[in-house]
Amino acid sequence: METSAKLYSLSFSNVKTYLFAFLFVAGNIALPQLCHLAPMGGPTLLSIYFFTLIAAYKFGFRVGLLTALLSPVVNHLLFGMPAVAALPVLLVKSGLLAGAAALAARYTKKVSLIALLGVILTYQALGTAFEWALCGNFFVAVQDFRIGVPGMLIQWFGGYALLKAISKL
Repeated sequence: METSAKLYSLSFSNVKTYLFAFLFVAGNIALPQLCHLAPMGGPTLLSIYFFTLIAAYKFGFRVGLLTALLSPVVNHLLFGMPAVAALPVLLVKSGLLAGAAALAARYTKKVSLIALLGVILTYQALGTAFEWALCGNFFVAVQDFRIGVPGMLIQWFGGYALLKAISKL
């Protein structure tokens, strides 16, 4: 399934870049707070990545990168989650997600389930390799693949639905 969409690549000199990033960071703050109400909600639902995916796919790498970097840091400063030890991995995975989503949108020029699946698998595989290199423990590194599959499915289908809903904006 695919849909044509208006996709953007906003520059750092455009005030819209910062306004959209602010909105997506706010989403990446609110959604994890809701998800953390459920036991293991954060690691299972991977909610801190959701609006980074939307931001980068719809508005380009710069909005996605600002969202990717600010969301974990602001969440940590406000709520102590994620823990300091988890920040490097989250920042890398979020940055990889922003890059993969912006690249997929740029080349496909449409919202498609296949493109989104490729984005999710790319950032997770590369992020897992980084985490394994950082911590030296394969079992810890593959946590998202062990318990985060529901979150990846939400990113895939929920991201598609939201991108499709805002595709003409």
